Amino acid sequence: MPAPTTRLVCTLTAAATALTLAPPPPAAAHTAYPGHTTSRYITADGTPEDTTRARDAGCADAETGQDGLRILFLGTQEHPDRLRHPGTTARTSTPRIPADTATDIAAAYATGFRDCNTTDTTTRLALGVNNKDDGGIDPATAGAAWADIVDTAARRAATPAITVTGALDAEPSWSTPAWARAWIDAYTHTTDRRLYAANSAGGCPTPGQNSTTCNNGWTVADVHHLATGAAPTVHALPQIYRTDGIQARQWAAISAWGAHHRDQPLRAAGALSQHTACTQRGGCQRTDNTPRQAWTQLRDALNDREATRVTRLPYASDMRWP
Repeated sequence: MPAPTTRLVCTLTAAATALTLAPPPPAAAHTAYPGHTTSRYITADGTPEDTTRARDAGCADAETGQDGLRILFLGTQEHPDRLRHPGTTARTSTPRIPADTATDIAAAYATGFRDCNTTDTTTRLALGVNNKDDGGIDPATAGAAWADIVDTAARRAATPAITVTGALDAEPSWSTPAWARAWIDAYTHTTDRRLYAANSAGGCPTPGQNSTTCNNGWTVADVHHLATGAAPTVHALPQIYRTDGIQARQWAAISAWGAHHRDQPLRAAGALSQHTACTQRGGCQRTDNTPRQAWTQLRDALNDREATRVTRLPYASDMRWP
């Protein structure tokens, strides 16, 4: 029988071995909710009020003291060089504005952010459009033009606290996959500024389903390309609106597809919600996740398998009308 001292040494050795061999805790344990920012649908009408509203929005966002990503969605690109309000179609009579007005709006936002920033708050300001193909504009022309606008807005930013980037709201129901692919390829070939893909995955499968088809002729490969695969500068901030979590599971399946077929899981930056927009306008049926709910659903779905696990998910942002 070993002496007590020997037993103690054996016990400590066994404990140390157990600690050494124990698996690391899941990534979710190290991924804390970052707090949320506000992103905005911009309904510009070509008057001085456009920049006044943008300056006020920048001031309000700086006063929150919340670092993070903020998207200004300016709507649909139309030929020639115009922008149409978010949430509208080509048949609507809402005002159209010159596309380069986006740079004036971004500059005014940056001025407001700088003037009201008393807490050294920083932000990535992403100027965004959608992939609606009813504007009569060639997708490669549109993607390159938007890259030029983002570059110009970045040069005009009035404060080092703001990093100007691009954003895209790409949804399968709004264009052919070829149109959306041409747009993002042109953008990423024109600028190396980051693009945040605030996309949907309508009709795409969830884990455990064998299908690789999504809505409107899109495939999982198309959705992955638009959210990560197009270039290293593309980062996904997917729409996680539904309270039942199905959208988070769809994006987990897309990430798993990318990991298996492209050695490239989703380059996830965070989650986008629309809780405030739903409160403002109503009509949301189980698509009003809070920012925390959206972010948590996405984190948990991605962390459900090793191939798609994330150790960083830095952003949560919530949409509102201006």
